[in-house]
Order: sequence, then C-alpha cells, then structure tokens
Amino acid sequence: MKSKITNPLFSSYIKNEGLFDEIFDDNKKVRKTYKKIFELYRDHSNSDYAALNEKAKAAFFNQGITFQVYRDSQTQEKIFPFDLFPRIIEAKEWKTIEKGALQRSKALNAFLWDLYHDKQIIKAGIVPMELISSSANYLRQMQDLDPPGGIYNHISGTDLIKHSDGNYYVLEDNIRCPSGVSYVICNRNALKRALFGVFNHYQIHNVTNYAENLLEIMESVKPHGVDIPTCAVITPGIYNSAYYEHSYLAKTMGIELVEGRDLFVENDFVYMKTITGPKKVDVIYRRIDDGFIDPLEFRQDSAIGVPGLFAAYKKGNVSLVNAPGTGVADDKAIYTYMPEIIKFYLGEKPVLNNVHTYHCSRPDDLKYVLENVDKLVVKPVDEAGGYGISIGNKLTKEEIENVKKVVKENPRKYIAQPIMSLSVHATYIEDSNSFEQRHIDLRTFTLLGNNKEFVLKGGLTRVALQKGNLIVNSSQGGGSKDTWVLKK
Repeated sequence: MKSKITNPLFSSYIKNEGLFDEIFDDNKKVRKTYKKIFELYRDHSNSDYAALNEKAKAAFFNQGITFQVYRDSQTQEKIFPFDLFPRIIEAKEWKTIEKGALQRSKALNAFLWDLYHDKQIIKAGIVPMELISSSANYLRQMQDLDPPGGIYNHISGTDLIKHSDGNYYVLEDNIRCPSGVSYVICNRNALKRALFGVFNHYQIHNVTNYAENLLEIMESVKPHGVDIPTCAVITPGIYNSAYYEHSYLAKTMGIELVEGRDLFVENDFVYMKTITGPKKVDVIYRRIDDGFIDPLEFRQDSAIGVPGLFAAYKKGNVSLVNAPGTGVADDKAIYTYMPEIIKFYLGEKPVLNNVHTYHCSRPDDLKYVLENVDKLVVKPVDEAGGYGISIGNKLTKEEIENVKKVVKENPRKYIAQPIMSLSVHATYIEDSNSFEQRHIDLRTFTLLGNNKEFVLKGGLTRVALQKGNLIVNSSQGGGSKDTWVLKK
C-alpha cells in the first residue's frame, strides 16, 4: 500500500509501506526526532527551496567539491550531489553504531597483526589459509614487520544499512583507503550556510574535529626516536577521483600534500623536496594503493610511487597510514568471517550484525548462488565504488546467465548476499521540485592510533538518487546528506 504525505514540499512523496522510512512511521506520522525540522522546512515554498538547492550546488562548485567518474576511456568531473534535508540519528542509536564500528576496527587490526605474524586464527582452523594466500591484497613483504604502535588500519570506514526490521547491518569494511570524510564536513558547512537557523533547534555533535584527530593519530604512530614528526599526505594527483579529499585533509591538518615526485629516499630515510632544501618526512598518510607506492618493491611501472619508500618503512624510518597489506582484511570474502574474528581476538559477540553472505569458493554456497542469482546481490570481493555489483531482481534472463558464467569462471572472486531492503529517507529531487523516498546507507569513520582511538560522531549518509536504486556510491550516480548525531 502507498500513501501520499500532506506538505507542500512533499507533494510527490509516496510512502511505500514495505520500506523502513526514517522520517515517517507506520501510521504515516512524522517521527518525533524529525518533527521540528519537518515543520521548519514546511515554511519554505517549492521555489524557495529550489533556490536554496541551487545555492548549495554553487557553493560546492566554487569550492571545487567534485569527484571523478571513470567510464571506459573517459573521465568526467562532477559536483558531489548534496541533499539539504539532513539525516538524524538519536544518541542511543549512535552509541550502538559507534561501539560496533570501534569493535570491528580493533578486531581487524588484531587480525592483520596475526596474519602477518603467528597466524593463530589460521592454525585454529577458523579462517582458511587458502583464502588469505589467494587474496590479491595479501602482501608477503609485510610478514613479521611490526608497524609503529602495532596499528595497521589507522583509518577504517564501516558501511552500514538500516534494514526494514529497523536494525543496522554492516555491508562491508573499508580499511585500504576509505574515502568520503571530507564530504561529511563539507555537507555540514554547506547546510549551515544555506539553512543556519535549523541548527538552533537541535543539539548535535561536531564533525569538523576530524582533521585534528587524524593528525593526532598520525603523530601517535611516529617512528621511534622522533620527537616532533613531520607529516604529509601523498596523492596520486589531480586526476584521482578523491583528489579533493586529499587536498582538503592536508590543508585542514596544516601539513603538506605531495605526489611521489615530491619525495625521495636517501639512506633509507624519506625526504620532501622544498624550496629551502630536503626535509625529512616521518609519517605519510597515503592515498595510493599498495601496488603503486614503491616501484622498486611492487609494480615497476608505477609512476606515482616513491622508489625506496618500502625499504624505509621496513627499517622503521617512516610510518605509513594505513599500513601496506591492510586490504587482505577488507576483502569481502573475509567479511564472512567477521563474527568469528571478533570472538577470536576480543572474546566478544559482534555489536553490529553482518548481512548473511555466501562465498562462492565454498561448493555449497556456489551451488545456492548459481540457483538463486535473481534473489541475490552478487559482488566482486576486491572492487570498490559500487563497480561490478549485480542486483538479481534488476537483471534480465540474459544478464543472469552472464553473471553465472562469470562467477563459475572465478568463484573465489565473488560473494553474494540477500537483497536487503535499505531504509529510505526524504530526498529533494530536482525533476519534481519536491521530496521523494530514496534509499540510503551510512559510512562511519574510525581512527586507531598508539593508545588513541576516535569515532567521528556523524558519517557519510549516501543516497541512491535514482528511484528504486540500491547502489548509493557517488560513482554510480549517488549523492549524500548531512548526518546529525544528537547529543541527547
């Protein structure tokens, strides 16, 4: 059953009863948390709101808040779509999210230490060695190497959805180079500029303190013997899809943004070229994938890395954030073992549940997936940005057969999950000049350092802007919302 909501800005809003609506309850009434802001937004006419939306878009454009979309041989730079109606998370609800995100980050860090040292979890028969050794992100060069402070995943991005049952589930863990935090901060600033008055009616946590906490985390894992570390952010360059974020974070932290050509290694120490001469660099927040960081150790064709960087890292003369080799733990095949990983290292039950996952390397799972592609979401284990995902109930018979063929050719590369009913949120749609239901998820950001931890009290709420679409990634046409975490 579908029913319309009475409100000028919500003239096109149809509440689908089969979905969990974060603003409207089952009786089609505005939830208590949203009542005040709903009333405040009702004071704006459709034309007023359209003008505010254009103002926000112009602000993003003028600040260069963009991302690159890669399609075939072409790239396209786009403004990051931003919706002015915030997502609100109550304090009690956030407490569970924060506890669960921190728990997963700590468990993954312990897992990485174990994998590159004694491999106790493999000896215990919990995680199969074949799954590790066959991962493209497992770096044998990291074996027995001790990262400063024992931290591998200094920065973790945990992707969550709220299901139709009202509970949160983790879709995946991101601990290689999780991106999106700059948009969290920019969304907050944009909303304040456009509709500052709405903030007077809610007590919400700050999100602009992320950079200072990230810098503290970086400094906490400085090499031994360094008193005041010199930190830097290394980027692949201006054509990278997340370049805006690289430059934003470097600027906000007050540290240098460098490319590989700006650094060199001498006597196993890393130096930055400056107009006053070489300057030693102690901690590098890297936004370059493992294979490209050092052409002497990994891909010889890398033109964006620093020759000798990994040798300096092995000697303990420079710290890399995140550590090389972390990608083996955010392999989507490893995700299936997260409840066991948490129990093994922390002795705890997971605070946040996994989505039931079939790994196609298991014969029984493969059989089920091949027989039920139309009911499942099939994902490659090593892709990001929403690429390579197949949603079964959106596929033609021919496309389903193609998915089966691809999975059978390389079962290790694929997992499958039930088609989850992501919660929906009122989102401004330009074509109708009003609000409509759109699916959303949430990426949280957790920082781990040497005797320091931090979870940003907010996150990146991503929105699937196409009607009925479940893929929220910006690379797939998604947008975002400001995420408010209430203080009480």
